[in-house]
Amino acid sequence: MVIGGGAAGMLAALTAARLGAEVTLLERNQKVGRKLYITGKGRCNLTNNCTVAEFLDNVPRNGRFLTSAVTRFPPAAVQTFFTDLGVPLKTERGNRVFPRSDRAADVVDALFFALRRSQVSLVQDRAAHILTQAGGVTGVQGERGRYAAGQVILATGGVSYPLTGSTGDGYAMAAGLGHTILPPRPSLVPLEAEGEDCPRMQGLSLRNVVLKVKNRKGKAVFQEQGELLFTHFGLSGPLVLSASAHMRDFEKDHYTAVIDLKPALDEAALDARLVRELTGQPNRAFHNVLETLEPRLLVPILAERSGIPPDTPANAVTRAQRRRLLELLKGLAFSIAGPRPVQDAIVTSGGVKVSEVDPHTMGSKLVQGLYFAGELLDVDAYTGGFNLQIAWSTGRAAGEAAALAVETSRHIQPEAPSAPE
Repeated sequence: MVIGGGAAGMLAALTAARLGAEVTLLERNQKVGRKLYITGKGRCNLTNNCTVAEFLDNVPRNGRFLTSAVTRFPPAAVQTFFTDLGVPLKTERGNRVFPRSDRAADVVDALFFALRRSQVSLVQDRAAHILTQAGGVTGVQGERGRYAAGQVILATGGVSYPLTGSTGDGYAMAAGLGHTILPPRPSLVPLEAEGEDCPRMQGLSLRNVVLKVKNRKGKAVFQEQGELLFTHFGLSGPLVLSASAHMRDFEKDHYTAVIDLKPALDEAALDARLVRELTGQPNRAFHNVLETLEPRLLVPILAERSGIPPDTPANAVTRAQRRRLLELLKGLAFSIAGPRPVQDAIVTSGGVKVSEVDPHTMGSKLVQGLYFAGELLDVDAYTGGFNLQIAWSTGRAAGEAAALAVETSRHIQPEAPSAPE
């Protein structure tokens, strides 16, 4: 039995069924794959077109634990798997792999129909707890019924996006069986900023900017070019989500987000551009000149931080003021108050302690017949398709191991009683 019809659960169920096991997939939602529908902004960045070594470089937490599973079912194999299911793929910037249709629904549909062809029984129910006897799994108690099972794969996800069904049920079930749960916290999450500047620019999206995040000591923990968004609470967008995965110690450290608004220009070239704009429109107000360089919502912030009154004639801007403006354009800083709540995260960090799980089979070292897959485990990666790759690889490993255990149990016959002497 598989508990959870997300990416990891569906892959686990399909793998086990293809290996001959009789599989029931228990999913609390009416449809499987609900969270997959919203991944990659509805496009489903289903893996990254990279090597195993490159993949592991993008897993900051417990990547070594994944080595076996990902080596056996690497990104290249995942791409072949979905192509064979009838989902043509394409590779975009950063080696991100998407369905050619740009529709996450195509990925979900392909998996759903594959499950049906493999005669996986889909049951809508919410698992309450896993039944055991003598240290081994015997079944699952759901809200609507009890299900006998000698092998159970737990793939309920973390606590991100709870409306999709990821409400932490799996943590409770695993903990109830003696597993250690590392407290879940957000990863790949928007950031709350101090002050009122971000709310004043709410809705403003910046493209082709460079975001650098520095810790308390001024060391850069993240730097990348891309897109970000100002919100009523702070910062969001692809760059910010990626950066958040590198900001792992909010309790002890403090982070500052620094935006280079003109990454294509070095300071000398940008200064020349400012001189040209200001001298070319000598009688225009400073804020009007600035609007030729940056979006209108950003102009008041730049004017205030540079100390240049908005109505100052362009030809009255001093060299010192121009220098402050240049520094802002190359490094607009925001003090980060912390991450948004874990419910707003794309994935969660934390979960079942991996030292209690066999990395080759995803099987529990504490309970015979219990396996884990996906976000429930204490592993997480950066953006770019790496987290879904974790789901596919761990789901495949758990499905293979569970199916093998079922097959092995079929061939174990009780010893015949010895003949009387």
